[in-house]
Amino acid sequence: MRAAKAYCRDCLTVSLKEPQAIERCASCGSPRILRHQEIDQLAIAHIDCDAFYATIEKRDAPHLRDKPLIVGGGKRGVVATCCYIARSYGVHSAMPMFQALAACPKAVVIPPDMAKYSRIGRQIRDLMRELTPLVEPVSIDEAFLDLSGTETLHHASPALVLATFAKRIEDELGLTVSVGLSYCKFLAKIASDLDKPRGFSIIGKSEATAFLSPRPISLISGIGRSTEAKLAADGFRTMNDLQRRSEADLFRLYGTEGRRLWQLAQGIDLRKVEPDRAVKSISAETTFASDIAAEEELVPILYGLCEKVALRLKRADLAGRSITLKLKTSDFKLRARSRSGLPATQLPGRLFAPARALLKSEIDGSRFRLIGIAATDLCPADNADQGDLVDTGIRRDKAQDAAIDAIRAKYGQTSIVKGIALRKR
Repeated sequence: MRAAKAYCRDCLTVSLKEPQAIERCASCGSPRILRHQEIDQLAIAHIDCDAFYATIEKRDAPHLRDKPLIVGGGKRGVVATCCYIARSYGVHSAMPMFQALAACPKAVVIPPDMAKYSRIGRQIRDLMRELTPLVEPVSIDEAFLDLSGTETLHHASPALVLATFAKRIEDELGLTVSVGLSYCKFLAKIASDLDKPRGFSIIGKSEATAFLSPRPISLISGIGRSTEAKLAADGFRTMNDLQRRSEADLFRLYGTEGRRLWQLAQGIDLRKVEPDRAVKSISAETTFASDIAAEEELVPILYGLCEKVALRLKRADLAGRSITLKLKTSDFKLRARSRSGLPATQLPGRLFAPARALLKSEIDGSRFRLIGIAATDLCPADNADQGDLVDTGIRRDKAQDAAIDAIRAKYGQTSIVKGIALRKR
């Protein structure tokens, strides 16, 4: 059996000594040694930027380096992300800002600069594509990579290529990433979370079931609180609980979802890294400065959001055939209502009509702190707003929308506003 290698993550030295016997790099003295019996047999990676927004802001403002930092909205907003210092106080993403500031009163709060984050995210994505064409973006700051068959190109194993990549991000961009390496996407994702920040963790095939056994089933994507509670009521709390049952048992209990749960608990994930993963929704939302209950106040805001979604659909050359309305009440309870089977559209008015009907059914005296709208069931723009013998107004609507877009392109987004988007004072 060929001896396993060990790699230094700081100077990238390769050692052929027994990996478990290496405590520090012989060349630079670093303790950050990559070692695993299957290290040169694994090629599926998950790369996750560490506290991405916060790390960028600290890089650009060094005086913030040792301070707890929160990136997010105002006092009524939520935490987009926070640095690891703030996390030590219990702050976390999606936490209401007032709770975050109560937990960490000395935190510095910075509003998000999405244009900057997107630009840097694209830089990192381009560097990933230098490693392999098989890059599947998950979000602005994370992606799956399949480096199978790239050893000849890079003259190095995927593990060493990924360590080199992580060092390059740190040296050239001043940011850090955590890497998970395994034989499938499910375990690569889990591995990238094991040793943050600046982590690099490996999960091999031979250890997969034993590694998963004591861990909670909430590690499986798609298991929210209600599903977790239902599974717990049926006696399934850990991966081991799933592992001890047969695939047929779980299929009888939960259908195809039961089969998926069994497979993942066994470390079986046959999903490929898909570089052209389709966009599933295009959305816009806003959090209010003060809670709103009145329909007449919510309607103009909803129309403005429909205009934003329509513009984003046009820029993406897509159209939506379903819409989802999102509302968050003053006590942070989320309501999501959808309507599907709609004619494909890019027009704000055609998004707004069903969205307004959904909103009307939710007006019950509750006060809302957030409203959002999403276009889903997306399709190419060529299929949008075709009209038919009954829908004779489509040409007028398209011409009007095109005229508004032309004026705004020349004079700015606020140069022309439809009456329905004006809020009463």
